[in-house]
Amino acid sequence: MSVKKSGEITLKTPKVSSIFIQDLLTKKELWIRERLFALEQNQPIKVNLEDEVLLFYEIISIDMDEARVLREYLEKIKVQNEKNILICYDKFYMSYAKEYLPSRVDYFAKLMNLSYSELKFRKMKGRWGSCSSKGVITLNTQLIKIDKKIIDFIVVHELSHLVHMNHSKMFHGLVKQYIPDAKALNRALKETNIM
Repeated sequence: MSVKKSGEITLKTPKVSSIFIQDLLTKKELWIRERLFALEQNQPIKVNLEDEVLLFYEIISIDMDEARVLREYLEKIKVQNEKNILICYDKFYMSYAKEYLPSRVDYFAKLMNLSYSELKFRKMKGRWGSCSSKGVITLNTQLIKIDKKIIDFIVVHELSHLVHMNHSKMFHGLVKQYIPDAKALNRALKETNIM
């Protein structure tokens, strides 16, 4: 059984009954869904900087209400060039991260009965988040570009470091307790072309 980049599923099997094939597909459903999800997440997304923005893995028009802040930043540009436009996008993602992410962190911190000392936001090139031994959680502002399920996974991952400052089995067990499909989401995250 394989899943092509196009999303086409191929099943090669000797002549057997349709019941056998249906059973096999049912047993492999989670695996198939994980592969399709990973493919969806791995498609390079191109955004037209003149009139689009990537928000939660969806391209939206900057005319939408969700992009109001971006429009305001873009209207203030004195010299229209790619560098200045990208600065506006970075400011927008910072602003949106500060608006959206604290509620997700607070939700899961309460659910997990954990407390952190501080929440920070930065544009980072090599990581989605971090948690210091002093309980400071730093999240990448570029998280706003990816799927909300993956954002929640990263939030729980970083909060779990408040209990386990490593990636041990106990750490992964804690993450999985709150994000049951953590393995699939982690694979999908590794395959994103966002950062």
